Amino acid sequence: MQREFDFLVVGSGIAGLTFALDVSEYGSVCLVTKKEKEESNTWYAQGGIAGVWSESDSTASHVADTLEAGAGLCDESIVQLTVEEGPLRIRELIQRGVEFSRSDLSDVEGGYDLGKEGGHSRRRVLHASDMTGREIARVLLEHASQLDSITILEDHMAIDLITRNRLEPRRKRGGLEDACLGAYILDERTGGIETILAQTTVLATGGAGKVYLYTSNPDIATGDGVAMGLRAGARVGNMEFFQFHPTCLYHPQAKSFLISEALRGEGAILRTQSGQAFMKTVHPLADLAPRDIVARAIDRQMKESGDDCVYLDITHQSKSYLKERFPNILRQCLQFGIDPSEQPIPVVPAAHYQCGGLVTDANGQTSVAGLYACGEVACTGLHGANRLASNSLLEALVFSRRAANHAVERSRRGSRLKTPAVPPWKRGMAVDSEESVLVSQCWQEVRQLMWNYVGIVRSDKRLARARKRLELVATEVREDYWSFHPTRDLIELRNIVDVGIAIVDSAIRRRESRGLHYNVDVPDRDDVNWGVPTHLSR
Repeated sequence: MQREFDFLVVGSGIAGLTFALDVSEYGSVCLVTKKEKEESNTWYAQGGIAGVWSESDSTASHVADTLEAGAGLCDESIVQLTVEEGPLRIRELIQRGVEFSRSDLSDVEGGYDLGKEGGHSRRRVLHASDMTGREIARVLLEHASQLDSITILEDHMAIDLITRNRLEPRRKRGGLEDACLGAYILDERTGGIETILAQTTVLATGGAGKVYLYTSNPDIATGDGVAMGLRAGARVGNMEFFQFHPTCLYHPQAKSFLISEALRGEGAILRTQSGQAFMKTVHPLADLAPRDIVARAIDRQMKESGDDCVYLDITHQSKSYLKERFPNILRQCLQFGIDPSEQPIPVVPAAHYQCGGLVTDANGQTSVAGLYACGEVACTGLHGANRLASNSLLEALVFSRRAANHAVERSRRGSRLKTPAVPPWKRGMAVDSEESVLVSQCWQEVRQLMWNYVGIVRSDKRLARARKRLELVATEVREDYWSFHPTRDLIELRNIVDVGIAIVDSAIRRRESRGLHYNVDVPDRDDVNWGVPTHLSR
């Protein structure tokens, strides 16, 4: 089946929903999400959204904190425009109905309770208790579901982008540049593959935490957008900079549960099993140091002591305070027999945020005409070598609006893509696979080797070994992909292999240590030779 829309959006988080809402009055929108529409990285975001909101704060301060965290690789013009436009975008969220937490003691606009997280010099994080992403997603989904111009396809997964290069040899295109024309989409309920065409395609697929064995991300975070973009010829950047959140709950029954950095903003202290507070000897900001520094310090403590975890101590706060400020975290900890008001919380680092992604300009455009990227899937230049806490939702808001404005203006100018005949998906001789163990074995192997060889601390030998083994897995996956009918598991496996290779290749290229990339064989930062982003393309 073939359908055509003005706008195709892949992903139902804050970036995809904001773009869809912003363009909905200018054309038809198809929003594709591979599970339920609520299931996105946004839904699980705890901490909040950073923005200059109080008189004691300033644009200059937020910019400076972002640049400091980014370790010399941020695009300063992008940082400036993001911080400047952020408060207006946040006000629009509030106008749409998002309810951020307030405090009787607050003296800022709206009476909002501003949190403080690692790397921030001021309190500037607006939050909805410790479930900020869920509140934002709830409101945006409510609006999107009421509009006839937005078609939401749940349980649909994008397989590959449709491009001119894919359809026609360059010599037949009459000088036309490559362009994205839509995507092939798997309907997971029927197994059928639809062709969805659009003048504008937006990738808002989130990150790739499931590339690693331990992650704070939901199961959907398999790097789909980066992998599809790479295969379509788009440039990717800074994939070596993968952020590991320092504090995920360590418990055999707790799957990927994040303990927000906001706890440390409210005075929580990281301690060893013996009770020693160790961050004060590591960085001037102690427990509020940037995430890369905290994650490496925890990793080092665990390796030196042989302990399985460290402990986050917020016992100086009462249970009533924790119930009001961190209700979700308190509820989850109590479920596992841990009372944070009486005992420290066992925590470990876990893969959390992809700071690189598809390279875009200030309007969210990728290097392929008609293809935009917004949110975690994009490399805008904001984060550089390390993301400042709570800048991610901010980035998604700012750039999805800019992308929407640009796409609408492009359409108004009559810049329509010339679409050649697009054939339906060809199944060829593919058959249904009856051996799911082939997928599960490769999946486990990729995630294990990425964790062991391309994790918080790396080396030349580990990276070379990872690259060699990933290529072997990639060969097997390619054979299975063309032999069997596509399933979500097989598509996701293909994607995490492609993203894993991109992370390793980027890490091998960077001959220094900076931000989130630490290589013991080149431990120093080299601004002369490596003070630029890492770009890859196929």
